[in-house]
Amino acid sequence: MTRLLQVWIGVLTVVGCGQPTDESAKQSLMGAPLWAAQSRARLVAGDSYSLALRPDGTVWAAGSNSVGQLGDGSRTDRSEPVQVQGLSGVVSLATRAAHSLAVRSDGTVWAWGANTYGQVGDAGPKTNRLVPVQVPGLSGVVAVAAGHSHSLAVRNDGSVWAWGLNSSGQVGDGTTTSRLVPVQVPGLSGVVAVAAGSYHSLAVLSDGSVWAWGDNASGQVGDGTTTNRLVPVQVPGLSGVVAVAAGLSHSLAVRSGGGVWAWGLNSSGQLGDGTTTSRSVPVQTQGLSGVVAVAAGTWHSLAVRFDGTVWAWGSNGTSQLGDDSRSSRSVPVQTQGLSGVVAVAAGSSHSLALRSNGTVWAWGSNTFGQRGDGVAAHHPVPVPVQGLEGVVAMAASQFHSLAVYSDGTVWAWGDNSRGQLGDGTTSNRSVPVRVQGLSGVVAVAAGSAHSLAVRSDGTVWAWGYNAQGQLGDGTTTDRLVAVQVQGLSGVVAVAAGSAYSLAVHSDGTVWAWGSNASGQVGDGTTSNRRVPVQVQGLSGVVAVAAGSSHSLVVRSDGTVWAWGYNSSGQLGDGTTSNRRVPVQAQGLSGVGAVAAGTWHSLAVRSDGTVWAWGKNGQGQLGDGTTIDRLVPVQAQGLSGGVAVAAGSAHSLAMRSDGSVWAWGDNFDGPLGDGTTIDRLVPVQAQGLSGGVAVAAGSAHSLAALSDGTLWSWGNNAYGQLGNAPPTSATTPIRSLLY
Repeated sequence: MTRLLQVWIGVLTVVGCGQPTDESAKQSLMGAPLWAAQSRARLVAGDSYSLALRPDGTVWAAGSNSVGQLGDGSRTDRSEPVQVQGLSGVVSLATRAAHSLAVRSDGTVWAWGANTYGQVGDAGPKTNRLVPVQVPGLSGVVAVAAGHSHSLAVRNDGSVWAWGLNSSGQVGDGTTTSRLVPVQVPGLSGVVAVAAGSYHSLAVLSDGSVWAWGDNASGQVGDGTTTNRLVPVQVPGLSGVVAVAAGLSHSLAVRSGGGVWAWGLNSSGQLGDGTTTSRSVPVQTQGLSGVVAVAAGTWHSLAVRFDGTVWAWGSNGTSQLGDDSRSSRSVPVQTQGLSGVVAVAAGSSHSLALRSNGTVWAWGSNTFGQRGDGVAAHHPVPVPVQGLEGVVAMAASQFHSLAVYSDGTVWAWGDNSRGQLGDGTTSNRSVPVRVQGLSGVVAVAAGSAHSLAVRSDGTVWAWGYNAQGQLGDGTTTDRLVAVQVQGLSGVVAVAAGSAYSLAVHSDGTVWAWGSNASGQVGDGTTSNRRVPVQVQGLSGVVAVAAGSSHSLVVRSDGTVWAWGYNSSGQLGDGTTSNRRVPVQAQGLSGVGAVAAGTWHSLAVRSDGTVWAWGKNGQGQLGDGTTIDRLVPVQAQGLSGGVAVAAGSAHSLAMRSDGSVWAWGDNFDGPLGDGTTIDRLVPVQAQGLSGGVAVAAGSAHSLAALSDGTLWSWGNNAYGQLGNAPPTSATTPIRSLLY
C-alpha cells in the first residue's frame, strides 16, 4: 500500500495540474483535451486492473493478471502495485479489457497482455505477452488507445494507425481482416486524439470534428445509423470537440464550452440524457457544464468539472458511481467526498480519481485487487488509498541536493552559500529544509549554486546564485527564495548547468538563459542571457540535460543533439570545437534519456545499453579505458539500463531490476561500492534494490527507491547527503528527508 500511493501520486507529478480557479479554468477549456488526455494517459483502468505512470517513466500495475496484463512476467493477480518489466521513459498509457499499451519518449509503442487477435501488434504468434514487447513499424507516436481487442496510435504527423481484431471494422482500413501489425487508417489527417471502445474507434481532428468507425450495433459510431463502418465517418452535429472517450458501446465528447455529448448504447443510462434509450446521434448529457475531462467504463461514465468535482452516471451495480448506492443513474450525480480532482479513470466496475494534492481515491469493485489498496471489499463512495508518501523526483549538484515530495513541496540540503537551498538564508543544511513559497512542484534541477523547479501550471521558478542571469528573472541579483523565470509557461522539463539553465516547452522547443561564454545557451551567440531565449533549430525535444557548460537533448526520433563547450568531445560530434547551436551526436539512435557531467555525457538506448563520450580521465565513460572519446562508446557490461546520471567525473545507471551501477572517480565514495577505488567499468552500488531514480552531484550520488525513501553516498562536506553527520559515505545511507 505504501508503494501504491507513491506510484499513483507519481502520476500527478507528470500530469502537473494544480486546482484551477473558476475563471482560469473557463478560459482554458480549449486546452482541456491535452490536459485531460495527458491525465488519462498516466492513470488508466482496464476491465479489472489499473496502470499508473511514475515520473521516472516506469509503469506500475495492480489487479487481474490472468493473461499477463500487468506485465510483470507472471499471471498472478496483484492487490498491490507491481512494476511492469523492462519499460522506461514511458510518457503515455492505454488499456481497456486485458491488453495494455505504452508510448515511450522515443515515440515507440510497447504492448503486453492478451493477444488472441494480434492486439499486441508484434506480428505474432498470437500468444499472450507477459512482459512488454515493441510494436514494430511505429515511430513518432504521441498517443495510443486500447479497445477490447484492437489498438490505435496517433503519430506526430496526425495520422492514425491500428491493429488487432477487425471483425466490425474497428481497425478502419476498409476490411474486416484482423491485423497483426499496424496499418494506417485511411482518410484521416490532423488527428489530435483517439479513443477506443470495445469494438469501435473515435478520433478528434484539429478542427474539432469527430470521426468514428467500427461496430455500430447500438449507434456508437454516431452517424444516425446502426450500420458498421469499415472506414471513418464524421459524427454529425459536433464541432469544437476537445476530448473524447469510449465505453463498451457508447461514446462521449467534450466540447470547448464544457458541455458533454454522448451516443450509443444507453441500457444503464450511460449517456446521461435522462433515459435508457440508445442514441445513434449525439445527445447532450443533462446538467453538466464546465467539464474538462471524461472517462468511459463498460457501462458507466465519469466527468471532471473545472471546479474539481466528479460526476458519474450509468451502471452502478458495484457502486462505481461513488454516490453511496448501487442504483443506476440516467443523469449525472456527484460522486461523494471528492474535490480538487484533476483526472479520472473508469474500469469495467471500478473508478479512480487523482486529486491535485497528489492523493488517489478509488471506489467500486475490487474483486481482482484492481483498486490496488489491498482491500477486497467494494467501496460505495471514494476512499483514499492509504500509505506513506515519498520522494517522487530529485536532483543533485556540486554540493547541494533537492527532492520533490509527493505533496508537491521541495526540500533542499547541503551548501547554501548563495541561497541555493531556497529557505531564505545562506546557512548550510545537513538535513533537509523546505524551499519557501513553492507548492505543486513536479520537477527540479540543480546547478552549481542555483536551483530550478517546474510547477504543475508549467511555470518555472529559480533561486540561488545569479551573477550570469541563470535565474532568468532579468537581473543578476542572487535570490534566497524562489522567483519566477520570466516569459515561460507550458514547461515540462528543466535542466541546470554550472551557471545556466534549460527548459523544454510542451511544444518540443527548448529555451535557455544564463552564462553563454561557450555557446551553451544555443542561440548562436556567446552573450549571457538574463531571460530565456529559444535554442536554435530544435523541435520535438523530449528530454534535456546540462553539464558544466554543455547541453544535451533527445528528440522524439531518438537522436541526441548537443551544443556548448566541447574541449573533451562531450558533444559527441567527433570534434573538440565548441558549438553555439545544436549539432547531432554521432552514431546514436533510439535514445530515451541523457545525462551530462562536467565534461562527459551519457545516453540510454531503448535496448537498455548505455553509451558515453567526452572526458574519461577517471574512467567515467565506463569503457575500460581512460581515453577521452569524441564520439559515443558503449559502457561495458551493462544491460537493461533505464536511467543515467552524471557527476563531475563519475557516472550512474539504474537497471530495470532496480539495481544501481556506478563507475569513474571514486575518491569520496560516490560509486557506493564500499571502496574509494576508481572503476573503469560499472560496479554495483551496495545494498540498494527497488531503485526508481538516480541523481549525481559533483562527488555524491542519490537514489530514490520504490518505497519512497531516499539514499545517498559519497562526499558530504556540505551536508549534501542529507544525513546529519558531516561525513562521507562509501556505501548508500538513508537520507533524513521526513
